[in-house]
Amino acid sequence: MIDFKEELKKRAALVEESLEILLPGTNAYPPLIHQAMRYSVMGGGKRLRPVLVMAGAEAVGGKADDALTAACAFELIHTYSLVHDDLPAMDNDDYRRGKLTSHKVYGEAAAVLTGDALLTMAFQLLAESKGAPENVLRVIREAAVGAGTFGLIGGQVVDTLSEGVELDENTLEYIHRHKTGALYKISVRAGAILAGARDDQLAALTGYAENLGLAFQIKDDLLDIEGDEQKIGKPVGSDTKNNKATYPALFGLHKSRAKARQAAQQALAALRPFGAEADFLRSMVNFVIERDF
Repeated sequence: MIDFKEELKKRAALVEESLEILLPGTNAYPPLIHQAMRYSVMGGGKRLRPVLVMAGAEAVGGKADDALTAACAFELIHTYSLVHDDLPAMDNDDYRRGKLTSHKVYGEAAAVLTGDALLTMAFQLLAESKGAPENVLRVIREAAVGAGTFGLIGGQVVDTLSEGVELDENTLEYIHRHKTGALYKISVRAGAILAGARDDQLAALTGYAENLGLAFQIKDDLLDIEGDEQKIGKPVGSDTKNNKATYPALFGLHKSRAKARQAAQQALAALRPFGAEADFLRSMVNFVIERDF
């Protein structure tokens, strides 16, 4: 098996280098917005979504480097969602990745515009991605749907409306599969589509990504209770403070861990049609389940 942490570090470094080049400089006019964009994007993070874009390409015989611009686009979409999530009108968080959140540094209006700017730039990068024109167009459409009301935004809306409300499992799973899982799904699919994946390969990778995203979010719910604040980079207990719908709140810790493991097993099962070219994706599942940050 591969040394996953070393491979993740290498791929994340490639993403960091590309983001450094692609993002506007802090002196570009108007400087405030470009400084705020860089502050949030270059403020750390695991870079899992862009790395999944690259791994999705490799799984179907493509090159990770060819998917790098698209990978950066998905990191911008992810960061935009975090900037907006942290706002007082949403989760009202003061810290993200161990640093003050964007609105605490630049103000609420600038934070709203920063998120808008990152999302807009993401589609610019997707349009500039390597690949057959029809594949690039397909990725742009899938990103729009996955980040919109039938994906990320839909999950966020239901999550917001569910604060303080007792939910059933189906609604909670909807939130997790959309608010978090949708971006995992379109990240993996984007890399594979750009690399010319067959329909059967794409279907298998979709099942993998959907279950990986669910496992990731359940683990996040658990870390909000059990995590080390120094490692996760933000105060623990914020979900409880905000009356958020979570798996531990509905099922308790023990059953939530079991559900995370079940989702992880289903993610691994989806990769059975692939050989060693999907080993990184397999190792990602273990990383998501075992992580402490």
